[in-house]
Order: sequence, then structure tokens, then C-alpha cells
Amino acid sequence: MALDGIFLSRIRDEIESRVLQFRVEKVQQPAKDQVVLVFRGKGGAQRLLVCVRSDSPRVHFTSQAIENPAAPPMFCMLLRKHLTAAKLTDVRQQALDRLLFLDFDATNEIGDPVRLSLCVEIMGTYSNLILIGPDGKIIDSIKRIDYAASSTRQVLPALPYVLPQPQDKLCLETCAPGDVTARLLQTPHKLLPSALLAAVQGISPIVARELAFRVNGEDAAVEDLTAQQTASLEAALAAIQSGLHRDTAVYLVPDDAGAPKELSFLPILQYGAARQSMAYDSASTLLDDFFSERDRVSRLHQRGKELLRTLSNLTDRTARKLALQRKELAACADRDTLRLYGELITANLHTLQKGSRSYTVTNYYDGMKPLTVPADPARTPLENANRYYKEYRKAQTAEAMLTKLIAEGESELAYFESVQDALSRADSDAELAAIREELHAGGYLKKAGKKQKSKPLDVLRFRSSDGYQILVGRNNLQNDRLSLKTARKTDLWLHVQGFPGSHVILEAQNGEVSDRAIEEAAAIAAYYSRARESSLVPVDYTRVKELKKPVGAKPGKVIYHTYYTIIVKPEKAVREKE
Repeated sequence: MALDGIFLSRIRDEIESRVLQFRVEKVQQPAKDQVVLVFRGKGGAQRLLVCVRSDSPRVHFTSQAIENPAAPPMFCMLLRKHLTAAKLTDVRQQALDRLLFLDFDATNEIGDPVRLSLCVEIMGTYSNLILIGPDGKIIDSIKRIDYAASSTRQVLPALPYVLPQPQDKLCLETCAPGDVTARLLQTPHKLLPSALLAAVQGISPIVARELAFRVNGEDAAVEDLTAQQTASLEAALAAIQSGLHRDTAVYLVPDDAGAPKELSFLPILQYGAARQSMAYDSASTLLDDFFSERDRVSRLHQRGKELLRTLSNLTDRTARKLALQRKELAACADRDTLRLYGELITANLHTLQKGSRSYTVTNYYDGMKPLTVPADPARTPLENANRYYKEYRKAQTAEAMLTKLIAEGESELAYFESVQDALSRADSDAELAAIREELHAGGYLKKAGKKQKSKPLDVLRFRSSDGYQILVGRNNLQNDRLSLKTARKTDLWLHVQGFPGSHVILEAQNGEVSDRAIEEAAAIAAYYSRARESSLVPVDYTRVKELKKPVGAKPGKVIYHTYYTIIVKPEKAVREKE
């Protein structure tokens, strides 16, 4: 996927037609590389999203309700200071390059009118969002580029804004189609798609391939073009020129699985009937559909990094501690030998003398055979016996303590795995906040700043095909509340066997549940677990009255002895509105 300059011109026209002369009501920064400008005018509110992430840079209107962090980043605060209540007066594109300027009439700190420009640079890895002052100097940017990052162009506060180095390409706004074909002939051995991409400004690789396909149906070299094919290419370029600021249609191309794959300002015919282009009247609508799910996952991944890092550190530390404890426990396995040495030395005291490095004693436990026992020559035989008894009692105490500590460590590891599983399935900021609160309550995470008021997080709700309600916990604390407080004794409790996962409650009707509802609830329990990628998963189910919470157990831990098991395929059901 590549958003090219001509596609960006469609966006430019949309911005001009929808929010020109509108004022900025709000500025939001839902992720480190995304900014949302909320415009307000006679037509109501319009949300313009600017993303400069290297794998999906773009600008477009969005209808998505994007969650924002509790504390706005510094760049967001800067934009709020300068752009809140500013009026959008112009939208400029640098030829057909991927540079868009939003010009605003604003006021400075003392109330004087100033002209500010917000520059959107869509250049892959080098994409950026830059606020430029009335003097042409950079106020700040979402990505600062110093000399270490680029020796040719720095983007830092107080430096003059300099356009990126222009590419030697022809702009279809100002050149004739014949100029393009003349430029192509300068590289006769190049394949036509590559030559077009190098010669024409504002087209992406898929558009270059499409033009080549329409001309000769294959990737032939420029020198192999016939006169008729050259004329056909010039006609295609002329058609693009005539529709530059008139056409609004854009096109989306799915992959083999039907997921969005490519986008273009031209209908894509090169894939034949296998992948037919979907037409959109609005470039913003297409981009919103294309990126909404990917952006949501990316934002959650960014915000969940801290939690994931904390969990990884806790898991590694606990695993290392367990390994040492198991090693010490293995050393305690010889404690009975220590006791035996003490007993045999005591039984043979009358035959032993001080100063020996070992004692040969009669082993009454092994057919009266002689046994050599190591000894400290500086100690008397009785002192050596007492030393062995002391080491035996020490090993015995250590074994009891280590056994308990190992059990606690294993319980902690299982708990961390359950939290990681809940984190992997979190699909909102509220769920991340709930997991963070759980770790804080357990003493694993420090409280970060002032607590933000948030709407209580409800369980996931589903309904079986025959009408039974199914409830799914989102995290361990919610699992406890759901299973031990919310559910009735006659309800059915389900959990994947042998893997961390959500507690699932199938609500009974008059004390009964159907076999179909059990099967569907089990498939949901398998999906909301670490085993969701497996083909077949065993799921245990029992009545809620059979559940017990061990004293001192971690959140989400319950035990049960009477249960049934069903083998199901993990399936995601349709969630009810909450």
C-alpha cells in the first residue's frame, strides 16, 4: 500500500470542500505518531486524522471514536496552545508531491493575528507533522530530526523550514503526456512500470503497474513499445490529467482473503476477476475503512508495551528464582545420609578417636557392612556427629521452606501467564487500565500519577443461538467477581483446560442449560484463552456451586473437583451491545 501524490490531491480537495474556514475546536493525540484535529463550523464537527507512522502515513477525515491517553503528550499540548480556535484558511499541496500544508489564521500569546502552517509530510519512514510559524521557522514537530539522524535536512525548533529535496520527476499538472514518453525513452532498457515510477510524480507502484498493464498487458521494456502502445500510454496519462481536480472516485483492492490490500485513484484491472476493485466516493472513507482496525491494534500495542515489559521482567525474575530454589531443594535430597552419618558415629563412639579425617563404622542399616564416614580431624567424634545432626535438621527445614516457596513461585508464574493472556486480548484503553490496576493491587506495579475516573468495565456479553446469555471476564479481577459474586449457584462455569483464559458463565434458565448453549459457550471460552489458535480445545465445565477460592490464591484462581469436559473449536461469537 502506498498513498501517492495524486491520491493525496483527492484528500486535499476533500479538506478544502469540507472544513475550509472552519475553526479548530479540539486537538487530540491518541498515539505518539497520530494527531486528530476536530474542526467546528456550520456543517457541524469534522475530525481530521493525521498519521505519520512509517508503515501507514496519511491524512483523512475519520468517523472512528479513538480513545485518547489520560495525559496528552507535549506535542499535543503545543498544538492546542497554537491552533485551538484557529481558522483553516487554505490547503496547499506541493505540486503532486506528498506534502500538504494546512494554513491557519490564529492569534499569538498577546492576541495579535498570526499565520501558522501545519505541514504533513508523507514520506514513508521520514513522514512528519511540522508546525511552522509566521516567520517560516519551525515551532516544533512530532518527530525531531537532528544532525545525527540526517546530515542534509534537520527538523528542529527555531530552524527555518526547508522543503525536502525534490525528485527529478515530471508533474502531470504542468507537463504534457508527450513529455513523459520522451522521458521514458531516456531509459529504453527499463521495464515500463519502473520507468514510469521514476519519471512521473504522484503515482504509486500499483498505478505504474496498472498503466503498463493497460498499455501492453505485461512488464515489457520501454524500447519494446510500439507506436500504438505509446499513443495508448499518452491517452491514459491525459485521462489522469483531466481528472486531477475533477474526479473524486478512489478504489480499494482486496487480497485473496478479502482483506484490504491496495488503494488507488484508478480502477485496478491487472488482477482480472480474481480481485475486483471496490469504488469509494470519498478518499477519507476508503482510508478510514482501510486503517481503522490496524490503527486500533497499533495504539493498544504501544500503550501496552509498559505492561508487557513489566510482566516479562516479573516472569523472568520469578523463573530465575524458581530455578535456584529447585537446585537448593535437590541438594536437600541427601539429608537422610547426613542423619545416617550422625547416628552411626554416635553408635560407634567407643571405637573412634579424635584427629581422623574419616571414620570406619559398622552400618547397622546395611547388613553390618563397614562404612567410611568423612570427619573433621579438629573435632571430636561426638562433635562430628552433632555437626551431621545439625546439617540434617537444617536441610529438613530448608526442604519444607523451599517446597512452600516453589509452590508460591509456580502459582505466581501461572498468574503472570494469565495476566499476559488478558493483555494479549485487551481491545480498549479501559481494559489496559484495568490490568494496570490489577497489577498495582497485587504490588507488582507502582501507582502512576493521579487516578483517572473511568467508566466501570463491564464483562463481555454474548447470547447463544437458543437464547442463553453468556458472560466472559476480561481480566483476573473481573473473573473473580463474575464467578464468585455475580454468577448464581445454578449457572454453568466454563474454562479452557490447561491454559490461561477467561472465566465464562452460561446463565441457566430455571436451573437448566441446553447442550447447544454449552457447546457455544465452550467455543467462546476456548477463543478467549491462550489456546485460541488451536484447532480443537478441551474445555471444562461445572456448576458455579462447585467452585472454591483457595485462601490466599491469586486473582482468577479457583479450584473444582466435579466437572465435565467438552472438545470444541475456538470461535468468536457476535458480542451484544453493552
